[in-house]
Amino acid sequence: MLTAAIRFVAAKGAKGNAGYIQLLCHVKPGVDARREGVVAVTDEHIEVCVAAQAREGEANKAVREVIAEALHVSKSDVEIMKGLKSRVKTVAVANTRAHVTPEQEIERIKNVLQDSAVR
Repeated sequence: MLTAAIRFVAAKGAKGNAGYIQLLCHVKPGVDARREGVVAVTDEHIEVCVAAQAREGEANKAVREVIAEALHVSKSDVEIMKGLKSRVKTVAVANTRAHVTPEQEIERIKNVLQDSAVR
């Protein structure tokens, strides 16, 4: 099932399943450190809470760290593409599994994020 919150974007000129995953995130900065992490995954967005304040890129750095930790990828594989000064951010995740279909990878990522959600 494809959702607006998690999308596959094919790499330009690439063949096969080369590309990256885009996550539409709604970020809540400045929360208690015990609540930091992925809070909810819906069809519309992924809610992420970070303890860092929204100044001088601190919250953006924390979002990258939270997403990288949740998906078990390197922080360098996570990039904020849009929304650097907004609570709504588009986050790109590289190094996804190329041997599965984009739909399977989207479903896997959705499940991993849901399982890592702070309760």
